[in-house]
Formats: sequence, structure tokens, C-alpha cells
Amino acid sequence: MFFCTFSAAEPCGNHRFHGGKTFASCTDLPSLNCSLHWNFHSSSQTVDIAFRQSSVDQNPRWISWAINPHSKGMVGSQALVAFQRDDGTMMAYTSPITSYATQLQQGDLSFPVDRVSSIVDGNEMIIFATLMLPAANATTVNHLWQQGPLVGNVPRMHRLSGPNMASTGTLDFLSGKVVVHKTSSRWKILHGVLCILGYCILMPIGALIARHGKQGAGTTWFKLHVYTQCTAYSMGLGGGIVGILLWHGVGANGVKTCGASHQYIGIALLCLGFFQGIIGRFRPHKEDKKRVYFKIFHFTMGYGTIGLSIVNALLGFHMVHLGIKAWPQLTFIVVMSLLGTCALILEGFSWWKWSKSAIITEGALEEI
Repeated sequence: MFFCTFSAAEPCGNHRFHGGKTFASCTDLPSLNCSLHWNFHSSSQTVDIAFRQSSVDQNPRWISWAINPHSKGMVGSQALVAFQRDDGTMMAYTSPITSYATQLQQGDLSFPVDRVSSIVDGNEMIIFATLMLPAANATTVNHLWQQGPLVGNVPRMHRLSGPNMASTGTLDFLSGKVVVHKTSSRWKILHGVLCILGYCILMPIGALIARHGKQGAGTTWFKLHVYTQCTAYSMGLGGGIVGILLWHGVGANGVKTCGASHQYIGIALLCLGFFQGIIGRFRPHKEDKKRVYFKIFHFTMGYGTIGLSIVNALLGFHMVHLGIKAWPQLTFIVVMSLLGTCALILEGFSWWKWSKSAIITEGALEEI
């Protein structure tokens, strides 16, 4: 899909609507190839709008333009939605956004809206409507615009990265002044870096230290294992806190930037890491018969946590649409492959030492 970061396909001032419709004001929105045209009627506090979205992608899509009367976020916004049905007819309606799990269901808005309609003109989809501004004697509104995939006449979730996350701002219908709410990806990057370094890199290294370091003398391996795992969990906890903030829209103008599966797995990982530490702290003594059950539980939970964290990292890459060929995910796969190779080499070396020791022991017994 072609995305233009700065303007729609043609300047909004050059566009001519069919049927003789004219609009006194317009603005090219800074993402998703969208523009907004309007006529503001100060006497009645009403606005005639035309929201245009152009795309070279021929896949079915829905478009939406919304006003949020109370905040800058997605939840609480009052949306106009349009898409083309399978039979070619247009569907245009209003949809109040009450949760992040919305499927853009039809419903009444918190302010009056009339003459909602939509058309397809070439590669453009346009929504027309007349609405009364939600606040008396106020002309500035928080507005949002979006596009997303359509499956079987049902709108599906839009992308959670790129231009779709830069589609909010404020608009003054009287002066025409537009301010874009700049969303930052720094929080998402911080979340990903902390979680990957903690759970996917340091934690497997700590497991390898415990698995192969204890074959040597002394307890240095144990201290290093504990330090590595505590550091790994601390980094994962920090990343998890950032992830929870992102889930609630902090740092992204109230727009949720986390998938449900990714979130729930992340919470599970935080719980597993916490219980691993508690159980490790109160492990049975070496001579205790229950020690064997602790080892089985600790081993299973530890390696299960590592495997689940790798799956969740891949889910995170998929969520922000970073494919295997993108350098962040490619680097992650290479690092995971190197760690896996090291684990196999160490495991092979351990088995070789064990078999050599067994042969020597067997030979000594035969001599006796």
C-alpha cells in the first residue's frame, strides 16, 4: 500500500466535487492520503464536511473520520465510517467508539449528525455529512482519521504502526488552523529493547550458565546465574511497565498500541519470572527428597518462559508490521540462532564429557 506522509494525492484546493458541491475551506491531512473539506456555519454552529481518502491499493478498505469531544485519544471519539460492500453499494454510518475492541458498530453519536453519505470516485472514497459542533461557541475540535482492512463487509483492526499512528490532531473550523498530534515510537522501541534484552537474551544466557557452569568447581556459576536472571527479570519488568503504559495509550496520545495476545503473554511472563525468583529463593536443601520436584518445576518453568518470550517477541514484530526481512526482526532471529547454536554445542560437549567419563569408569570397574 502506498502511504504519503505529507499530503493527499492532489492538493485539496484543486479538487472538484461532482454534483456542484463546493467547500470554502480544506486541509491536506499529513497521513494516509487524506484531506478534509468543510463549510462552517457560525450562526448554527454546524459544519458541512467532506472527508476524502485516496489509495492505489485495490483491496477492500474502510475509512473513518471522527471528533473526540473530550480527549485526544481513540476511546470516546464520535466517528463517521464508510466502506464499499461486496455488491458494490456504499455503506456510510455513524459509530461511537467506546472501547479499543470496537468493530466500528453502527450507533448514534453524542452530537447531531445529518445527511451522512459516501461515494467512490476512482481510487478515492469520500464521506459527506453535516454535523453540529459538540461544544457551544467552540470551533476547535480534536479529530482523528483512519483506514483499515475490510473482510466480508466487516471492518477489521487498522495497522498499529506508521501513518496509522500519526492520524490525530486539532482543527479549528473557523480559522482553518490544523495542529498534528505527533506520536512517538520511542516508547515502543524502549519496550521492545528492554524485553528482548531481558527475556530473550540475558535469560537464556543465565539458563546456559546454570546448565553447564555447575559442572565446574565452586559456586561462582550459581552467583553468576542468579545475577544474570535478576538483571534479566528487572529489564523485562521495566519493559513490561512500558508495555502496560502503551496499552493504556500513554505516550501515544491515548491510542492503544498493543495487541491483546501480546499483552496477555507479557503479563504471563512477568508472573512466571516473579514465581521463578520466589521458588528459587526458597528451594529445598540438596539433601531434601523434595529437591528433585523443585528441579523439574524450575527447569520446566524456566525454559517455558524463555520459549514463550521468543514467541511474544515475534508477535510484537508482527504487530508493528516488521517482517523477517526488516533489520530489527532479522537481527533478532540471527541472535536467537546464535544462542541456540551455542546451546547445542555446549550440550554436545557435555554429553561427550559424560560419555568419556562413563567409559573410563566402566574400564576401571572391569580392571577391578
